[in-house]
Amino acid sequence: MLAENLRQQFISVVGKKWFLDSPNELHAYSYDATPLLQSVPDAVIIPVSVQEVSTILHMANEHRIPVIARGSGTNLAGGTIPVQGGIVLNMNRFNQIYEIDEKNLTATLGPGVITADFHTAVEAVGLFYPPDPGSMRISTVGGNVAQGAGGMRGLKYGVTKDYVMGLEYVLPTGEVMRSGGKNVKDVAGYDLTRLMVGSEGTLGVITEITVKLLPFPATKRTLVVYCRNLVDAARIVEQIIAARIIPATIEFLDKATMKVVDDFAKLGLPLDMASMLLIEQDGAESQVVQDIEKIADIARRAGAAEVRMAATMEEGAKLLTARRAALSALSRLRPTTILEDATVPRARLAEMVQEIERVASKYNLQICTFGHAGDGNLHPTCMTDERDREEIERVEQAFEEIFHAAIRFGGTITGEHGVGMTKSKYLHLKVGEGGIELMERLKAAFDPNNILNPGKVFAKRDRRRIVVRQS
Repeated sequence: MLAENLRQQFISVVGKKWFLDSPNELHAYSYDATPLLQSVPDAVIIPVSVQEVSTILHMANEHRIPVIARGSGTNLAGGTIPVQGGIVLNMNRFNQIYEIDEKNLTATLGPGVITADFHTAVEAVGLFYPPDPGSMRISTVGGNVAQGAGGMRGLKYGVTKDYVMGLEYVLPTGEVMRSGGKNVKDVAGYDLTRLMVGSEGTLGVITEITVKLLPFPATKRTLVVYCRNLVDAARIVEQIIAARIIPATIEFLDKATMKVVDDFAKLGLPLDMASMLLIEQDGAESQVVQDIEKIADIARRAGAAEVRMAATMEEGAKLLTARRAALSALSRLRPTTILEDATVPRARLAEMVQEIERVASKYNLQICTFGHAGDGNLHPTCMTDERDREEIERVEQAFEEIFHAAIRFGGTITGEHGVGMTKSKYLHLKVGEGGIELMERLKAAFDPNNILNPGKVFAKRDRRRIVVRQS
């Protein structure tokens, strides 16, 4: 609990309405979308200007109070859990799109803008912002930037980090910094913009974002490919890319996920198949038609059991919407759903899926796998019950094996969710102890008093210990 004099000082900055510290209000900010993790903050502050953020951080730094910046709380790695208490800085009032610059193909916006709302705004003027995380109807662009979010269109268009051109952010000292901007080329000094993207709120608090935009694709076509085994699905993905065709989306669902999604969305999927691929291409109509025909031919020759074109753009959109609903569908099965991400090179996709199935069988767990086959990013998802501590122990052991397998196959422990709390114990597998030490030194340069999102990235925690901190 904050001392009364500090409490009053923070209230004087933002006003009483925007300072929250009642038990019910604090409880709402004690967790994010990550299961099994909870910790109560001492206060929630909701600023509206960079000046307010600067003052709050300066005061917090002076008194060594932890500060955790937060958007919608859709984080899946425990990245916004106030594990050491302190202040949750809710950035959702920074929810304006300041400019859509059609001449420079850029947009400048606040971190609290909902991702899907931003899509709608830029598409209204014929432009396109490709990053599309699964949580885009809820998540904020600021949260996407902080976590380095990905999405279904990552294969062709890249991910959030590929679109951030400039940032305004505030250091723990209260100093307001700017990096990057609208320039396509800019190599003046270290790339601090890229350093901030994916830093998970540990280096500074982002208050303004400039992103690049693209022309909106003229048309889209969607192809559905069903396979009787996992190897065929992986081979099809590999051969599509080898043919120099880069689809907008190649999504993978295993048999277990297909069944749950079909129960949820009533699509009439053939549930005797081992897997399916959802492939979308966009661009000029003639090129899209040519690409889709080539992809269909490749799929048939590579062993697909069935290849079907969506009859209309609306049908294609319905299929992709159903894929986006995979987590929602799976979460209906049991009380607790743990969604993870691990990425491997595309050529190792089948091996990785088979390894996940082996691990699930070994630990007697229900794990369904779906993900972004085009970029090798898989989401093994375990349906469990947090009240069963013995099963949660097995879940943690299973995911540990899965992350080790991803590294063994030349992959990584997280492709888009971030490290946060849940992946911190595995970070050394990817970056080495020397890499961790270097990142800790960078963290100390930005935040010498370690007030920004402490207990994340470098701390070693797991789901076997539920974090519950009372204010």
